[in-house]
Amino acid sequence: MEKKNIELLAPAGSWEALEAAVNAGADAVYMGGKAFGARAYASNFDEEQMAKAVYFAHMHHVRLYITVNTLVDDSELPELAEYLRFLSNVGVDGIIVQDLGVIRLAQKIVPELPLHASTQMTITNSSGVDFAIAAGMERSVLARELSLKEIAAACNRGTEIETFIHGALCVCYSGQCLMSSLIGGRSGNRGRCAQPCRLPYKLLNDNDEDMLQGKDAGQYLLSPKDINTLGILPQLIEAGVVSYKIEGRMKRPEYVAVVVDAYRRAIDSYLAGDYQVPAEDYANIEQIFNRDFTTAYMEKRPGRTMMSDRRPNNRGVLIGRVAKLDKQRNKAVIKLDKELHLGDGLEFWVSVGGRVGTTVTEMLRQGQSVQSAAAGEQVTIDVPNGVRLNDRVFRTLDSRLMSYAQQFFGQDAKKRIPVDAVVTARLGEPMSVVLTDDEGNVGYGETEFIVEEARKRALDDAVVYKQIDRLGTTEYFLNSLRFEHDVNVMVPMSEMNEARRMACEALDAARLEAFAPARKPVHRVTEQLVPNAHKVRHNEAVLTVHCDSVKKVNVALQAGAERILFGGDCFNHQLPTEADYTKVAQLVQKEGRELAFATPRIVKEAQLGYFDKLFALWESLQPDYVYINNNGLWLLAKKYALKLVADISLNLFNSQTLQFWGEQGAKGAVLSAELTMAQVEHLASVSPLPLECMIQGRLEMMVSEYCVGGSFLGELDKGACRFNCGEQLYLGDRKDARFPIATDQFCRMHVLNAHELSMVANVQHMQEIGVASLRIDGREYETGRLGELVALYRKVLGGALEAPENLPGTTRGHYFRGVM
Repeated sequence: MEKKNIELLAPAGSWEALEAAVNAGADAVYMGGKAFGARAYASNFDEEQMAKAVYFAHMHHVRLYITVNTLVDDSELPELAEYLRFLSNVGVDGIIVQDLGVIRLAQKIVPELPLHASTQMTITNSSGVDFAIAAGMERSVLARELSLKEIAAACNRGTEIETFIHGALCVCYSGQCLMSSLIGGRSGNRGRCAQPCRLPYKLLNDNDEDMLQGKDAGQYLLSPKDINTLGILPQLIEAGVVSYKIEGRMKRPEYVAVVVDAYRRAIDSYLAGDYQVPAEDYANIEQIFNRDFTTAYMEKRPGRTMMSDRRPNNRGVLIGRVAKLDKQRNKAVIKLDKELHLGDGLEFWVSVGGRVGTTVTEMLRQGQSVQSAAAGEQVTIDVPNGVRLNDRVFRTLDSRLMSYAQQFFGQDAKKRIPVDAVVTARLGEPMSVVLTDDEGNVGYGETEFIVEEARKRALDDAVVYKQIDRLGTTEYFLNSLRFEHDVNVMVPMSEMNEARRMACEALDAARLEAFAPARKPVHRVTEQLVPNAHKVRHNEAVLTVHCDSVKKVNVALQAGAERILFGGDCFNHQLPTEADYTKVAQLVQKEGRELAFATPRIVKEAQLGYFDKLFALWESLQPDYVYINNNGLWLLAKKYALKLVADISLNLFNSQTLQFWGEQGAKGAVLSAELTMAQVEHLASVSPLPLECMIQGRLEMMVSEYCVGGSFLGELDKGACRFNCGEQLYLGDRKDARFPIATDQFCRMHVLNAHELSMVANVQHMQEIGVASLRIDGREYETGRLGELVALYRKVLGGALEAPENLPGTTRGHYFRGVM
């Protein structure tokens, strides 16, 4: 693969990180603005800084992508439209997008701005890549759960593929996590994830017994290690990946510098035909930040070996142990396994109380003060209280590595472009300055002043060089200068400076145009951003019940369900058979009710053939609707005579998204669980599609390829899983909340909310504002309880029973609190 087809993509959450990325060798940088980006807590860039960043990056022939990858509310669409206009006009090279409504809007108002499908779009198979292409994406960022084989399949779809190669992992499929919003109101889909996966949890059974008590396991059961692909980078390149993405917009610039520097050399060594990664690069990568490392799912299903269950943050590098201890003087002798320097930051993993830290300000070796000590030596240093004999010592900050990294950013680290100058001074003519860069781009400037004979001191090479070399505020440095002149000529210094400035500006323009030709400017946005409201018909809403067994279907029908939604992610961890679908169709159609089938949220490459056959079966059973939860199944399902509904996992948050799905042929849409009642009412008044909302059941907080039960109780990392999926488990948090764990038919883990959603007191209002279908999620209920709930809602919706207060121990979700 040619170098031009490989892009090393670095993060930048600050100006210093941007400099570090460019100077360390990134081909492209991604960063966020002050809004609409999935890292709202990074420093990020305002419009003035972003314009400066585009100039800086493009001058060094580095592409700049902007994250616009949050879900957007209708009230934010005017601001979004102006922001998109600014991004197109300022010349960014593309935007990374999650929300299909943002995609639709961008295509209408900034058609020349390239769009990249964010990992938040949950693209899990090659058909999902096809969907992204059809939606107008030039690049797809794959889910981080794919194997090398699955990545290779995605790379064969005729578009650019981007994958994460280093940095933090989400335990949940990106774009499918509601954990932060349901626990604390801070939505990961809106860029404000509070990272609850990095908190401690217990693994409990029905009796509240800790299933990991006495086992070799930590408490951070949802905290993955960081991904590190230096060992398998050749396989990724050979799979056909175009863009290699480093995670870390919240990280320090030193982190960006060290990681980009190592991966730059690794990629270049592959392209040179001899792939090698020096041991020093592995060590530097580990030292700058690590939770220990994994290749995630690229090579195998890793189980517990993927998890950093003992520590959710930087663990540093083990450098030795406490060999002797003087508690009275707070001094310790450390036997070193690695070298140590003054200024290094250390942590002692103490047996009681966790960890205590210090910075090495003085170090004695055999009684003599030293600046550094080598592996195998023993040194005496000051230590904090709590340190004990034999405690392990970790270096969390390497002073020498930090100094090395800091060379990549700041004024002294400026990566400059060489220019050759030709200055011409002929009597009776303006002086000209011609600057030529290393790629042949040319900038020209000349003086207004006409060259005269010198009255005192004539210009010479040294004087001209001194003036032309004043390039400190530019991106250039003077590589060579040729001064062509008549004898005894003079030009004022101020005129020479002005000609140099003009030449630099002209060279800037030529260099920028050669790298990224200007787009047509986008003027005032005239696109209608929100459709006109229409009169809502107050028809009785359809009561939809989601079931994952034939028995539950029977119970729901008898209790008054008007639409049965069957299949999808089945929490009884049983794959429905052809006979099950046929039986459900017979039962529902016999009762004269509406029949709908559901697909799972996650569909892997090897399952596409199965779903193709399943759609053919469903077509023969003539359901009223098919609910699509995975974008990779949309185009597949459209080959059949099926009425498709865009389901809840597709994150429908605004009217532009509803219009998008209407244009794709959808017959209905299920709104995001993160919307408020006011937002639902507004969308019902402008939607081109019938809308459905969740009203009862445990909302899914996350879906994960990782299964905590199989990983810690089933020895999944050793091969076949021995865990009994029928055993109900819970994650218990620090506040004694219990989150049920459900395992589906594909062995994926679903973490459910600790409290059931219950809107029984509000369903009549939801019916009145125009919500066409109200869904009870019955997959987690026992059949008896499900029948009671369906009967209750049927009576309330039909007016046979006055709406009671919400059921005890339940939640109204986000309907009356919303999300940040």
